[in-house]
Amino acid sequence: MALSKRDRRLKIKKRIRKNLSGTGDCPRVSVFRSNRHISIQVVDDLSGNTLVAASSLEKEIAQKTGINKSEQAKLVGTRLAEKALEKGISKVVFDRNGFLYHGRIKSLADAARKGGLKF
Repeated sequence: MALSKRDRRLKIKKRIRKNLSGTGDCPRVSVFRSNRHISIQVVDDLSGNTLVAASSLEKEIAQKTGINKSEQAKLVGTRLAEKALEKGISKVVFDRNGFLYHGRIKSLADAARKGGLKF
């Protein structure tokens, strides 16, 4: 029996998260991608807190029309980097959350790196 797309992603996610954890010094950046939107969080797994978050649903990003989803992901990555640097977070661990590292996930990560985050 073949796995569904969702089950396959969750299996990959479990395999990744087994070896990946965020701390207060080096939090985890968790990405979620849906068909329409993309969101990203900086999480401290030891305390269980979300430190910073950004999403394509934020007003300044959602108002931009005529851009494709990869450009939208770049804006979200840049926005997250700005927010993280304001909070004093510069070094993070990237968790692609079971999604393949290409397309929107890759453009988001590259934009966050350009914004000043170190993976």
